[in-house]
Amino acid sequence: MGRRGNRGVVLDRRHWRRHRDRRHAGTHHQAGGDGFVVDKGRDGVGRRLRYDGQAQPARVPGRSRRGDCDRGCGKRGRAPRGAEHVSAAPAVDQQSGDVPQASRRRWLALAFIAVAQLMIALDATIVSIALPTAQAALHASDADRQWVVTAYTLAFGGLLLLGGRVADYLGRKRAFLIGLAGFSLASIIGGAAPDFAVLVAARALQGAFAALLAPTALSLLAVTFTEPRERATAFAVYGSIAGSGAAIGMLLGGALTQYLSWRWCLYVNLPIALIAAVGGSMVLAPSKSRSRPTFDMLGALLVTGGLAALVYACTNVVAFGWSSLSVTGFLVGSAVMLVLFLVRESRAANPLLPLRILADRNRSGAYITVGLGLAGMFGAFLFLTYYLQVVLRYPPLQAGLAFLPITIASQAGSWLIARQLMPRIAPRLFMVPAALVAVAGMALLTQLHVDTGYLSLVLPAEVLLGLGISSLMVPAFSIATHGVDPREAGVASAMVNTAQQVGASLGIAVLNTIATSATAGFAGARSVALVHGFSVATAWGAAILLLAALTSGFLITAKPQRR
Repeated sequence: MGRRGNRGVVLDRRHWRRHRDRRHAGTHHQAGGDGFVVDKGRDGVGRRLRYDGQAQPARVPGRSRRGDCDRGCGKRGRAPRGAEHVSAAPAVDQQSGDVPQASRRRWLALAFIAVAQLMIALDATIVSIALPTAQAALHASDADRQWVVTAYTLAFGGLLLLGGRVADYLGRKRAFLIGLAGFSLASIIGGAAPDFAVLVAARALQGAFAALLAPTALSLLAVTFTEPRERATAFAVYGSIAGSGAAIGMLLGGALTQYLSWRWCLYVNLPIALIAAVGGSMVLAPSKSRSRPTFDMLGALLVTGGLAALVYACTNVVAFGWSSLSVTGFLVGSAVMLVLFLVRESRAANPLLPLRILADRNRSGAYITVGLGLAGMFGAFLFLTYYLQVVLRYPPLQAGLAFLPITIASQAGSWLIARQLMPRIAPRLFMVPAALVAVAGMALLTQLHVDTGYLSLVLPAEVLLGLGISSLMVPAFSIATHGVDPREAGVASAMVNTAQQVGASLGIAVLNTIATSATAGFAGARSVALVHGFSVATAWGAAILLLAALTSGFLITAKPQRR
């Protein structure tokens, strides 16, 4: 008789061989079309076909409820005891519950992960266009207004590594939902802020929950899509959103500020988070770490303090200068804390950042490339925003619409280029040209003048930047998380987001310092001096993107992820 139980349905070797040669062979006893995995039995002799029902229907196609063949052959035999096994059971992740989902559920999961990533990406810029209105409404000074952006990036970049470890500890689905809930709460507080201090605190709280949500979303993506073609498509979606979310934020922020209120630039996160939370709770597989490692709190304090001090120092260079004790002191303190962090992680029993993650040449190259790419990209956003609104006198909505071409170009770079090339050729063979395309776009911005037309120069520069940066980011995201132990997927993906936030923060701080210095030293009308400062700073931005091209060319040696 056929036998069925925890080990599944068992068939004898002669029976399987006989039906293999018939026309229904290959589908007759195949479990759900998912293929077979051969396992050695205790004595290594014979074969038996096992259908493991762990994540599959209870009935095997081609078998009756008792385990007999229903194709008319009448066979009920069983294999010798301790034979080889054939199993259609999917591989299970190191965290329980991470079983490869059906195709439809995987793509639904991608949709809700992408919604969450969109919320994070657009929040980096949606407040920027609304900042002048919010500053006037809350009576903030020019010196203090920067903290609306800086508080978010400081908390985001400084807490990302801890957020990745917390995601691994709690389980990806639970961390995803907690991150969405916390981000929504912070958005409500910020939208209802009665004064500037509350708004800054709310933005910092947003950054803290984004530090939990962002690495969780990327690690969910990494463990959900493992087949190279599907993985390329999934990361193309993620990369296009990461690359275009900033522009979408400016467009949406302009519309909300002009027609509703600057407060809606924060309230808009509520429906977005609700969609992601409801959908994610339905389609994401629950996961929970089997182990309960202790947190490396000292390491968390060192890396968070070091990164925060670094960004704080660069942000305050404009106000105090490089020679100021408040700047040099924070720079030295940052260096000391980051060095102590590396020493701590090399000795800790449960490190916050296992240094073996950084030891991989391709992964480290991807992190550096992401940081440099975002540094140049956010510098371009900053200067274009000022140029459009201050020099060309665009209203908020028109300024937001002016960024639409960069969004479209980002989509094209992710879908038409990166998705098609990732499975076929070595990543650096198209990452280097992609970075050079972005360099060309930044170089165009160095030619800005007071009377430069949008269509003649700004539009082509935006297209080149969007196409180049998105085509650079997609493979970098994939390389940075590929081949990581699933138990450390949250930490590896946190490093990607840390590179993004720190790169963006430093890029804005350093390039804005250069622009301000160049503007102050230029003799001429105010608008002419501003444009001169922007041109000098974008030249340095082009140099940063050129460095990203060199990094991807020399450090990244990964092979294409073929099907």
